[in-house]
Amino acid sequence: MLGTKKGSFHKMDERHDLEAVEELKEAKESISREIGKVIVGQEKIIEELLIALLSGGHCLLIGVPGLAKTLLISTLARVLDLKFSRIQFTPDLMPSDITGTEIIEEDISTGRKNFRFVKGPIFANIVLADEINRTPPKTQSALLQAMQEHEVTTSGQTFKLDEPFFVLATQNPIEQEGTYPLPEAQLDRFMFNIWIDYPSAEEEEEVVRWTTSAYSHDVKKVLDGKEIARLQKLIRRVPVADYIIEYAVRLVRNTRPGRDGAPAYVKDWVSWGAGPRASQYLILGAKTRAVLDGRYTAAIEDVRSVAMPVLRHRIVTNFNAEAEGVDTTEIISRLLEDKIT
Repeated sequence: MLGTKKGSFHKMDERHDLEAVEELKEAKESISREIGKVIVGQEKIIEELLIALLSGGHCLLIGVPGLAKTLLISTLARVLDLKFSRIQFTPDLMPSDITGTEIIEEDISTGRKNFRFVKGPIFANIVLADEINRTPPKTQSALLQAMQEHEVTTSGQTFKLDEPFFVLATQNPIEQEGTYPLPEAQLDRFMFNIWIDYPSAEEEEEVVRWTTSAYSHDVKKVLDGKEIARLQKLIRRVPVADYIIEYAVRLVRNTRPGRDGAPAYVKDWVSWGAGPRASQYLILGAKTRAVLDGRYTAAIEDVRSVAMPVLRHRIVTNFNAEAEGVDTTEIISRLLEDKIT
């Protein structure tokens, strides 16, 4: 009898999850439609941002200035009804400028003085870290610690960050003078590395048409913080077949030149391959992509679709690759073309 009840509850939970998957598919379409009122094109970028957000990951955005990165992220925050904060990283930025600082307050009635913690811009749901590589490592680490632990510790006190908590850091790929590149260990904390390219000619004409007219945009809220937190838990419950996990792990292991059986071009061009966190993010990303597409189970194609943003910043090329003009994008493309062994 107890077994029957347990089974019926399990079926009920699964039915609710399937209904939530259908709701999320409809929500994704609504989110894309609302963002499309402000941002021209960039459908793939929007999908990857949603995948990272619902997976509980963070993103590194690479793109030249003027591609509407800030506008895209702030619009996403408005559509999802999340608190948005932008931090402009500069060489003189201090850790307390990100996390917050303590100030002395005086009680007028008693004359007693007390310290009060004033929260910094990190206390938001979506944090845009603009040009993260323009600030020294000490300040970078303050942000990265918050990303990892979802909390801020100061003067012996720990403050939890609001959930959901999503960091998007931008970097300019052209101007590298006076920058402090993120070490590989810190880059690994970002789920996705997203490249934002120039728009097509038609899209650029549309951008100019919109931005030089009296056009105004009013976006509607589609989800909120509580719903996103619920959907993040749903993603974790999505089942994945063993052969999907095996494929993701083999794909990641094939990026490591020291492994027996690694492709010859990986041994020739790669110094260090991706670590286990890449395998975790491949599966999380695949599950989220499937759910956003209205499917309750991930497929090989979902893993392949998220492989580029997951692996792009986790493969370290060597001098041979640089001399031959080979980058990580080409290596990942070849890995996806190969028969995984």
